[in-house]
Amino acid sequence: MKVKFVKSEKTALNILTFWFEPETKLRYIAGQYIELYLPHENADDRGQKRWFTLSSAPGDELLSISTKITPERSSFKNTLTSLQSGDLVEMSQPMGDFILPKDKNIPLVFIAGGIGTTPFRSIIADLKNNNEKRNISLIYSARSQQEIAFSDTFDYLEEKFYEFTDTILSAEQIINLTGDLGSSYFYISGPEPVVEQLQKALLQNNIPKNHIYTDFFPGYKEI
Repeated sequence: MKVKFVKSEKTALNILTFWFEPETKLRYIAGQYIELYLPHENADDRGQKRWFTLSSAPGDELLSISTKITPERSSFKNTLTSLQSGDLVEMSQPMGDFILPKDKNIPLVFIAGGIGTTPFRSIIADLKNNNEKRNISLIYSARSQQEIAFSDTFDYLEEKFYEFTDTILSAEQIINLTGDLGSSYFYISGPEPVVEQLQKALLQNNIPKNHIYTDFFPGYKEI
């Protein structure tokens, strides 16, 4: 589908959010992702397409993606940051199952590494928009305080929003913070190596495999 680029804005240090207007109102579930196609000359070996989890909530008028933008960026991100208001680009329909369980009584532990925070922004903003409360703890690890994104949204969780900077989270930290984990579901989102490491650690701490959901961000080696 075609979407119209509207604007970009700084969300945190090295993180920009890009807003797009779809041709018609789009139905999707908070936590899903899209593929963005940006054809450009002299594309590097990473190509002209990228997967992005939507950081917007289903009730928002516009669609948004949020991503790291650094000086050593790819040709794709150079093209993304060069978009002008009104430019049309190709975006897939939202997809994916990194979404809330239907049972609202299941306690949830969200674990975000770096830019892996985007699906949680979508999910929590959607809950906030609908005035819905769930038993959610969010553990967010970033390189620095300046790289913590969406704090205004995550404050909705009050004392169950935990921030960590310049540290590698461990399963033991997560378990100590969130208490009884027998029935909790764990949602881990971030760079692929970080997600794999945490998933393995949780399994070693007797968290059932079917209680762990993952969202990998390829192309990132660390938070």
